[in-house]
Amino acid sequence: MSTTPVSTVADLETPLKFAYWVPNVSGGLVVSTIEQRTGWDFEYNKKLARIAEDSGFEYALSQTRYAASYGADKQHEATAISLALLGATERLKVIAAVHPGMWHPGVLAKWLITADHISGGRMAVNVVSGWLKDEFVNFGLDWLEHDERYVRTEEFISVLRGLLTEKDFSYAGKYYNINDFTLSPAPLDIPGRAHPEIFFGGNSTAAQGAAGNTADWYFSNGRSLEGFEENIAGVLKAAAAAGTRTAPVKPRFGINGFVIARETEAEATETLREIIAKAHRPAVEGFAAAVKEAGQSTKDGKGMWSDSTFEDMVQYNDGFRSKLIGTPEQIAERIIDFKKIGVNLLLTGYLHFQEEVAAFGRDVLPLVRELEADLARKNGTELNTDLLPITNLEGARA
Repeated sequence: MSTTPVSTVADLETPLKFAYWVPNVSGGLVVSTIEQRTGWDFEYNKKLARIAEDSGFEYALSQTRYAASYGADKQHEATAISLALLGATERLKVIAAVHPGMWHPGVLAKWLITADHISGGRMAVNVVSGWLKDEFVNFGLDWLEHDERYVRTEEFISVLRGLLTEKDFSYAGKYYNINDFTLSPAPLDIPGRAHPEIFFGGNSTAAQGAAGNTADWYFSNGRSLEGFEENIAGVLKAAAAAGTRTAPVKPRFGINGFVIARETEAEATETLREIIAKAHRPAVEGFAAAVKEAGQSTKDGKGMWSDSTFEDMVQYNDGFRSKLIGTPEQIAERIIDFKKIGVNLLLTGYLHFQEEVAAFGRDVLPLVRELEADLARKNGTELNTDLLPITNLEGARA
């Protein structure tokens, strides 16, 4: 039985949202020679998106990658495949990861508005400050040091939101200057949102500050409960600072977790052991060296991967650290622990995407919903089941 206390920032009435990583890069989500029945091609991803939508997932996140790194020698560009996946689905929201420094916020705003109209309001973006130095340098782009990248990112999101929501928008900053610009058409007018959702990722103090000031959603690498509680507190502190927050709603929180759901805890633990035992050591070590440009280069040493071990980095977004490993019951209880500390969304990865996403929707999500409803009642409220996504577990499309 969980002893995790319920935080005052936990939203007990709103059902948790679930997302999956789009495997639009080759090699799967673990840097290991273990079998991964997955594919980076569009046909595989189209079928996966439909399975996920029918299984109760509300979001998919497309990875942004340009150079071969940590075993991913082929990549599809994130915004292009995201738009294609929207065309193949009916309800799924797709989040495309983008880098400031590679995109101009005005160009992205125009693209996002077009995608918003095409998809009926299902396009979102994840603004990623960037950590792979070689991608920028080899493209001939300016490479900024860690905290300065977040200064640019904060300006980027401010300009992006301004162009999405205002006419004759102007902005004078260190990295961007906009003069009386209006984008037409505007995004779709959809109840419950001010504009297409803006996600933002990072673990460092600088990232928490930027997210608190500007982002609708804050994404984190895999973390322990205690570690992510610290992140949430940092973002909320920044959001509460007088006059700094520009987003129209309070920030919401998503965390990455790699799911290994098996019939027994022993089977799940053995799968994790095999993944790590078969790790592609040169690729993982190369990744570890590259990410020194991220967490270890921060002023306070608290950024992404700053305290990650070799074993953690076999899943390159620290997904093992969230401990979504065990039986469906154990995983559901762990997910509820994250809800108790203030998490609103779980971003998940798998070894065998199509079959394990379907299994998660069938075996884990119903348990989560039961536990959520029970948690709400025990705390004097009710889970708003009107907000639960439509599922089609019996008739999943091919």
